[in-house]
Amino acid sequence: MARRETLNREKVLDAALALTDAEGLAGLSMRRLAKVLGVEAMSLYNHVASKSDLLDGIADRVFGQIEPADPRLPWPEQIRTLALGMYRVFRSHPAVPMALVTDQSNPSTERSLKPLDDLVGALFSAGFDEQGAWRALSAVNSLVYGSLLLSTGGFTGDPARHAGEPSASAYVRRLDPERLPHFSRLMHGTREGVDPQADFEYALDLLIKGLVAAAPSNQRLSPSRRQG
Repeated sequence: MARRETLNREKVLDAALALTDAEGLAGLSMRRLAKVLGVEAMSLYNHVASKSDLLDGIADRVFGQIEPADPRLPWPEQIRTLALGMYRVFRSHPAVPMALVTDQSNPSTERSLKPLDDLVGALFSAGFDEQGAWRALSAVNSLVYGSLLLSTGGFTGDPARHAGEPSASAYVRRLDPERLPHFSRLMHGTREGVDPQADFEYALDLLIKGLVAAAPSNQRLSPSRRQG
């Protein structure tokens, strides 16, 4: 008889992340995970304290996949690199951002907090104080998580199609262009598909331009300030 491979926390997290990637948060339960691993559900508690601990563990792994920005880059480029990295990684593991925004996961390890620490560091280097950095960080997070949600009608599905397809075509046909001329034009003009990542990058660039304009370091260098 073949000897069963020893179970450990790393193997449990490996299986949990693969399961959520395939089936989403709804597909993850201790019983379902135990079946995938070929063990009894109670044996999982030797390696994770709870389902929340399990979700924190896989979130920590996903945060660890975000590439850090080169600290030698100008601060706007650091923010762009980090935000785009978060978007790409979370889009590959959509159950993780869903767990984060629904408070099912709240990882607090150094690895999971490092991308946020780097973002805040870039904002401090731009001259923002604590309140300004908090607001700017909130704007970046809102764009990342909101773009993931709006581009897919959730954190699952084909991100290149409108939320709610295949019913979207019928929805567009029901729009009255006389009563809703602008929204009707928009939906008709994009019904062949959209590019969520290009949309995200466009919005990110607009946000960064706003941060640059609001940055205390930029305002100190503005002609009006110098003349004053």
